Amino acid sequence: MEFGICFKGFVEPERAKALVRQAENAGFDYCWFYDSHILWRESFVAMAMCMEHTTRMRFGPLVTNPNSREWSVAASLFGSLAKQSNGRFDIGLGRGDSAVRVMGKKPSTLKRLEEFTHVVKALIRGEEVQYGECPEPVKFPWADGYELPVWIGAYGPKALASAGRVGDGVVLQIAEPKIVKWLADQAKTAGTEAGLDMSGYKVMAAAPAHTGPIDEAIEKVKWFPAMVGNHVADIVEKYGADSDQVPSSLTSYIENRKGYDYSKHGQSDNPYLDFITEDIIKSFCVLGTPEEHITKIRELEEAGTTQFNIYLDSGDEEKIIADYGDTVIPAFRKEANNVTKLKAVS
Repeated sequence: MEFGICFKGFVEPERAKALVRQAENAGFDYCWFYDSHILWRESFVAMAMCMEHTTRMRFGPLVTNPNSREWSVAASLFGSLAKQSNGRFDIGLGRGDSAVRVMGKKPSTLKRLEEFTHVVKALIRGEEVQYGECPEPVKFPWADGYELPVWIGAYGPKALASAGRVGDGVVLQIAEPKIVKWLADQAKTAGTEAGLDMSGYKVMAAAPAHTGPIDEAIEKVKWFPAMVGNHVADIVEKYGADSDQVPSSLTSYIENRKGYDYSKHGQSDNPYLDFITEDIIKSFCVLGTPEEHITKIRELEEAGTTQFNIYLDSGDEEKIIADYGDTVIPAFRKEANNVTKLKAVS
């Protein structure tokens, strides 16, 4: 199991540097950043800064999209950060949520998302590519063959199929093991049907985690099921609430949802939180003592999760990192080492 942290762009620079140093020392593998340039500061600037204060952690946006930046600009940015970090750069990619919707624009189509993935990866490898309405092909003379890992954020059947066909992994914004398994299996099946080897395919469960008292944590992470619900509402609109393509456990909780305020995206003062119940919060997030975190993350691992990524923006960030470094991460490292030893003996 890999472990990640994810920031919004309101963390002050000095504190961000301190948090990534602490997280790397605690054993975290990834540091991700929301990519929503109007709601928060430009994420790639923060990534470049934090890269200089770490040696091992990988970085990336969670998630970027095909519409915010011209594609050669995006590819040059990604390839430059990969070079600058000595190959410690991935991207999470989606159709575009808060980054475009806050401007009143529509998300990308899945066809465009898949094309963006192919074009950007090829440019970063150093290949010559002609795309869109560009009259001339594009090639980076400085590219050195870097193979950019791309994780696709998805919930609905068609998006999950795209994630399986063109992604190196899938991003699932939820920490409910049964739902994670259902969603991840959809992506893997699509990849297999496309003739791909899915044995190394990665599955990220991204959600808030809090190691303080549950009653306090519930209020701090209440924003998260509302954010998930906004995506689920798109799925219900497309497929219907009773569709057999989407599990009822994912759709039933939004029956009383009244809307979503993108200016309060990912925040507990979003006015549309009344439909969220405590049971949903506990199901979608990882709460309780460090030992309870270990139990739930093991369930996520059994469901196919390969990375648990903490949305680290609900308060007590230093304590959460410390608890994971002292108790949670060592439990999984010890198990992995034991498995390695058993394989060596056999």
